[in-house]
Amino acid sequence: MKKLNTAAALLLILALALSLAACGAGEGEAADLWDGAMYMEDASLGEGAMTIAVDVTAGEKTVKLSVATDAENLRDALEPLGLIAGDESELGLYIKTVNGISADYEADGYYWALYIGGEYASTGVDATPVADGGEYALVREAA
Repeated sequence: MKKLNTAAALLLILALALSLAACGAGEGEAADLWDGAMYMEDASLGEGAMTIAVDVTAGEKTVKLSVATDAENLRDALEPLGLIAGDESELGLYIKTVNGISADYEADGYYWALYIGGEYASTGVDATPVADGGEYALVREAA
């Protein structure tokens, strides 16, 4: 009887330990998103006459970037700084990496959504004109 109680107690402890580990896995995954990020904190970068605000959100974290540029479109403002990368398509750049953080719909079910002034964009980065004081956001979202 003592052996049965001891075995039951050990199984209960093991089950609790496994459930606690599973609860922490989601937090670790979100933190892992930012492991390879170029900018972990708000930053100012670039050179140019115009300044735009670019928020990068992945998981629960957002970094606010102030980008000085002379570029005419958002791609030309961000790509030379290494902030965005992806694959060429007939519609322009299909963004797969922002600030060193990946989102690949085919591999993980996530993609980079573009917002302009808080609204979901109807254009891609190639066709999005840059305006002085403009506010843009790139958000890693589940499809």
